[in-house]
Amino acid sequence: MSLWKETPAPAPSAPPRPALEPAPRPMPERIAPAAAAPMPTMPVAAAVPNPAATRESLIAAGLNIEGKIQGTGNVRIAGSFKGDVHVEGNLSIEPGAKHHGEVRAGSVTVSGELNGNLGAKHVDVTATGVIIGDVKAATITVASGSRMRGHVEFGWGDGSTLPPRTEKGSGLPS
Repeated sequence: MSLWKETPAPAPSAPPRPALEPAPRPMPERIAPAAAAPMPTMPVAAAVPNPAATRESLIAAGLNIEGKIQGTGNVRIAGSFKGDVHVEGNLSIEPGAKHHGEVRAGSVTVSGELNGNLGAKHVDVTATGVIIGDVKAATITVASGSRMRGHVEFGWGDGSTLPPRTEKGSGLPS
């Protein structure tokens, strides 16, 4: 198979045309439908990305925000946030960031500091991550150097329900 188009043999000469009349444009060669290569097809889901999966809200470094985050997108905290976060997507707490409140998300990556209970399908705690609170997840990955204080449950389900809130005390009866 060649990568260039070969010029067909010249046709028998025709009588010359007058100069004012434009020369006809050659017709492109047509390939028979059976010989044409089939066009690759892509599933519709792959061709059009899911907008909810690509949305990400960012709390930038240097910002201090208090409130509640709830929705279907992804959230990345690089600053400081006080309040509950309930998202169907992913939550990422960046190194140096602080979050104080309850978290429920599809997947959570803790590289900063989380002070509150956490429920997710998957939790990643990186070497710089700190969690102070209870964690319930289907799977959890904990890196060497990370710190945690609280109760952890994993491997028992999808992590969609959080452990009950308990007040931390000395553990001694009053």
